[in-house]
Amino acid sequence: MDQGRMKNFSRRIFTDIASTMITGLAYVGSKNGLFKLMDGRGPMTVDDVVTASGLHPRYVEEWLKGMVCAEFLDYDPQARTYTLPAEHAYFLNAEGTDHFMTGLYERAQSLLSVAPKVAEFFREGGGIRFSDYSDEFHSISDKMNRGNYELRLPTLWMEEMPDVRAKLTAGGRGLDFGCGVGRPPIALAKAFPKSHFVGVDSHTLSIETAQRLAKDEGVSDRVTFLNQRIDDFDSREKFDFISACDCVHDLEDPLGTLRKIHDLLAPAGTFFVIEPKVADELEENKSPIPTMFYGFSMFYCMTQSLAKGGPGLGTCYGTANMKQLMREAGFSRFDVLNIRSPVNVFYAVRH
Repeated sequence: MDQGRMKNFSRRIFTDIASTMITGLAYVGSKNGLFKLMDGRGPMTVDDVVTASGLHPRYVEEWLKGMVCAEFLDYDPQARTYTLPAEHAYFLNAEGTDHFMTGLYERAQSLLSVAPKVAEFFREGGGIRFSDYSDEFHSISDKMNRGNYELRLPTLWMEEMPDVRAKLTAGGRGLDFGCGVGRPPIALAKAFPKSHFVGVDSHTLSIETAQRLAKDEGVSDRVTFLNQRIDDFDSREKFDFISACDCVHDLEDPLGTLRKIHDLLAPAGTFFVIEPKVADELEENKSPIPTMFYGFSMFYCMTQSLAKGGPGLGTCYGTANMKQLMREAGFSRFDVLNIRSPVNVFYAVRH
């Protein structure tokens, strides 16, 4: 055996376990508001953090030390103070922006909690149903995506689809399926006041939240939310714009659902699809982001599709497979949009 390779792999194991522990440390720090508390305060002692937070001194001390070792916090050994650098706070405390990343730690923690059950499905088949995930899990997904949907979808992303922007500006009809708590249709309704939008999702709590948010944002007269499966959705009118944000690979019946979308889309309409960004060839995915996506797939995307008897396309389905699936559903035009992102790829699909 290659001794050098053995040594490197043993070191890799420690690195992996350390990263897993960092996820837990970041999770408890986020849940207890410690990142927000330290943001902009400069150097703080353990007592400073304890006094400001009201948290247990020993837990706070251990967390601070762990975050120093993880290089989240700076440490001054002379003064024994801890500082959250502004460059780190930019990502950790930016909820509601397009660069908020703390939600990834919260999501990973939530996903790993189902690992024992997923291990059983290797033998038995089946999977974890969407409804079996906690309400917290669904709120984490919203925290992760909200900034992009509110800040980028109506502006930067729409710039790559000028025909869609023109239709919605003049007054068109839009549909978002798998809408969750409704951020995409609400953002579009605010940006295009002459248009009407429909959001469809089978998750009851998400739809209830979406209806409340639409009312709070003053667009409830132009956004309709329906608590049902897209397969059961019926509309006499066609839609100029249909969006599917990070959900096609989750579907129970991908081909059937996409054929339904094809029927709902107006002849000159656009189907906007957001999917995880991965290479088509497995050997080109040996890097952190695709590795993360395979974990997301194992503990959520793939398993919840399999739970419903679906094919479990998975998070890393890829562009080539997606293009073929769209063709089988009846779409003839499939364009990859020139939208830069380290984690997502964007498609404009048309009749």
